[in-house]
Amino acid sequence: MQDDLTDSVRWAIAEGIADPARICVFGASYGGYAAMMGLALTPELFRCGVNYVGVTDIPLLLRTIPRAWEQVRAELSLQIGDPKQDAEMLKARSPVTLAPRIRAPVLMAYGKRDPRVVLEHATRFEDALDSARVPNELIIRVDEGHGYQKFGNQVDFGKRLLEFLERHLKAPAAPASPATS
Repeated sequence: MQDDLTDSVRWAIAEGIADPARICVFGASYGGYAAMMGLALTPELFRCGVNYVGVTDIPLLLRTIPRAWEQVRAELSLQIGDPKQDAEMLKARSPVTLAPRIRAPVLMAYGKRDPRVVLEHATRFEDALDSARVPNELIIRVDEGHGYQKFGNQVDFGKRLLEFLERHLKAPAAPASPATS
């Protein structure tokens, strides 16, 4: 699926649909993981990235799955990887490990009460980005879970997202036209 994301961006650029100087990748939950992997695996494609409640550490996800998911633990091991047997592969496919490859600014938004993607995904990834000197912003809402449900938090996130995009996807200034006589 990651290749499909990359291929679609390259196609949109080749078709003249997307301006390669103004592409941001945005995703939530698994999409947040895919967005951060896009920044790490194809840093030349994106000017910024947004991770909304996204997985950044696969071993952490498998260690902290919610009780409600316990019945699908074996299925997750088959789909994603076995936490013990595949530990190195899972770590290598985690954005937190690949943070040094990221060059574009990152905006992250998480809920402290998220039972699916625990807040530690955000704090570990923020530390990794800081260590790699990648500009990043982290929004944490203490009264939210997996996605913002409260209207005020949604509005605030929307405003901060727009400010982030305006800062990092600003259209290049048009060249000055020659003076006419």
